[in-house]
Amino acid sequence: MELVPNLLFAVALIVGIGFFVRNVKKLTRNIKLGRDVDVSDHKSQRWKNMLRIALGQSKMVVRPIAGLMHLIVYAGFLIINLEVLEIILDGILGTHRIFAPLGVIYDVLIGSFEILALLVIVAVVVFWIRRNAIKLQRFVKPEMKGWPKKDGNLILYIEVVLMCLFLTMNAADFQLQQLDVPEYTKAGAFPVSQYISGLLQDLSVSTLILVERTAWWLHILGILAFLNYLYYSKHLHIILAFPNTYFGKLNPQGQFNNLDSVTKEVKLMMDPSADPFAAPTEDTNEEVPEKFGASDVMDLSWVQLMNAYTCTECGRCTSECPANQTGKKLSPRKIMMDTRDRLEEVGKNLDANKGEFQPDGKQLLDDYISREELWACTTCNACVEACPVSIDPLSIILEMRRFLVMEQSAAPTELNNMMSNIENNGAPWPYNQMDRLNWVNE
Repeated sequence: MELVPNLLFAVALIVGIGFFVRNVKKLTRNIKLGRDVDVSDHKSQRWKNMLRIALGQSKMVVRPIAGLMHLIVYAGFLIINLEVLEIILDGILGTHRIFAPLGVIYDVLIGSFEILALLVIVAVVVFWIRRNAIKLQRFVKPEMKGWPKKDGNLILYIEVVLMCLFLTMNAADFQLQQLDVPEYTKAGAFPVSQYISGLLQDLSVSTLILVERTAWWLHILGILAFLNYLYYSKHLHIILAFPNTYFGKLNPQGQFNNLDSVTKEVKLMMDPSADPFAAPTEDTNEEVPEKFGASDVMDLSWVQLMNAYTCTECGRCTSECPANQTGKKLSPRKIMMDTRDRLEEVGKNLDANKGEFQPDGKQLLDDYISREELWACTTCNACVEACPVSIDPLSIILEMRRFLVMEQSAAPTELNNMMSNIENNGAPWPYNQMDRLNWVNE
């Protein structure tokens, strides 16, 4: 009978990790649906970006209040979860506080965990107030209605519950230590939970053990459940922020990518020695794209699809977007959320058809992202600069614009007129080159 709790814990651990691995495989498969892209360059710079942006949170603290609060929650997540290792070992081996022999080091660790847990609770309360009481503008945009709002609040509730369980577990443990219960050797410092333990001092030893064990089980089961909830939540960025910042864009913000096939045609047109009537040469090494631009998620690169899954829905991109500020329909955050939603829909299609995609009559363009949104973008890169995890919404907008122009000739009338003027007059204006300097005579 003594081994029953250990076996139950092992089963819970295997099931929890098993579901997590399944979700990771599904996530990886969906991301790999994107086009291949070479991001093997500048490895040292990529490592620096990952350490500075993902680990160092350098872009979060641009907004001091939110940045500080997030830094507390982030540090709490990283550091407090070191304690999970002890819980796992205790659960498997049937021990209690297996790291207690570390002595003073253990006291410092447990003490710092408790202080962080309290700070996390305070930060989460502040986040809840900002979302639901103050209702900051970037949290009440149209795309944040329904599930996104519920998901954001649910995450906050989960974090508070986990921290409270951690402190309750320690408070009961501390009280049991004071009563010299044999299984609860004196170990650890409890700067926060020692004050909570006063609420438990009238309880019997058996009741205290029940409280401690219940909090212990709910804490670890809650962490395993949260781990599997990540796939369905905006908090997937906890995992993906690191690879996303590593594979982030390194080119200057104003530099756009060119298609090799188009570049070759332009160079040929500008070559005075080239024969415009010569038959095109067959270059077996030249890769001609099957489609110019993107109309669906499979046309995007795997980095762009990973961007979509990494989106934190914080809205910093949208709050910085000049088009959105002036009342246009465009929201860079919505672009990323729509891309993720469509990718999830494609993934479910694959699951239902044994890994083979069956046309569903939908696509990212028009069914999720409207043309009005795409053409509202000024390509200013404010969204890219604002993103705390190196997401590039502009690259998706440009790829979809490229499809509209090069595949469907569906640019807005104003843009078509401008391009026609450039082609015929060498300038965006409807005046021929001979009349270009007439304004001087006026």
